[in-house]
Amino acid sequence: MPIIDSHAHIFTELCGFGADGELRSIGGGKARWATGEVIDLIPQSYGDTTFSAERFLTLMDQNNVEKAVLLQGGFLGFANDYLSQVVSTYPTRFAASATFDPFCRNAQKILDNLIQTYRIFKFEMSTGCGIMGSHPDFPLDNPSMMQFYEQIATNQGVLVFDLGSPGDGSNQPQAIRNIAEAFPHMPIVICHLMSPRRNHRRELEEGLKTMNRENIYFDLAALHHKVRPESYPFPTAQEFISLAKNLVGPDHLMWGTDVPSTLVQYSYRQLLDYQWELFAEEERKMVFHDTAERIYFST
Repeated sequence: MPIIDSHAHIFTELCGFGADGELRSIGGGKARWATGEVIDLIPQSYGDTTFSAERFLTLMDQNNVEKAVLLQGGFLGFANDYLSQVVSTYPTRFAASATFDPFCRNAQKILDNLIQTYRIFKFEMSTGCGIMGSHPDFPLDNPSMMQFYEQIATNQGVLVFDLGSPGDGSNQPQAIRNIAEAFPHMPIVICHLMSPRRNHRRELEEGLKTMNRENIYFDLAALHHKVRPESYPFPTAQEFISLAKNLVGPDHLMWGTDVPSTLVQYSYRQLLDYQWELFAEEERKMVFHDTAERIYFST
């Protein structure tokens, strides 16, 4: 069956920024935060300092993945122009989100420009690599943000949030519910199933119940990384996915990988297989293709 990766990244120039300042490539697949911390960003076999659309397409083809959704954020850096070019070059393979910092003085002007090209908008709000990593915490449903959402909804858009983990100031399930109720016809996607850590089962269950609405969806990207340290096939991540399937339904879940950083430890096929086995055949059609096709690729 055709498969869609609902959460992935590409970059030709690393310009990440977050709580640890700027993130820049230093060669050998590694990158360094301004704090001095060095991280493994991409396997050296995939590139030295970049992970281009063409390199990702090769990986997709090797694993029979038909399409992918590019959801850029603070970790790798905003890349609205590049992603627009990629979608224009490969319209049958990629969809992409735009992103911007709502604290920019000219944020409204930025949105007015981006909305001419994009209908998908991602707000990475997390306190690590997101907006709240470099700005004070703020309500996601405040009047200024609601004006942005309204403009996106009017454009028949899709709204994507990375909320960070339970306990972070950015993790606001009730605010997401309020937004969903205000714009009931706009799909809203929560990345990483709300990024629960291993001890967050109760918070995950409460958050899923709060956000259990028809127009709220969840991608399952990098869930294995959130519950680290845990060995393949990541039983806690599998438990959390099964919980979500029972609470919000498989039709509200989408498989994703968060490549390329997740490829440092595990293969693309492993990132697929450990989730594939949790769903029956009819459920797989929804989780691994149909829901992402409808939300991200249907206009």
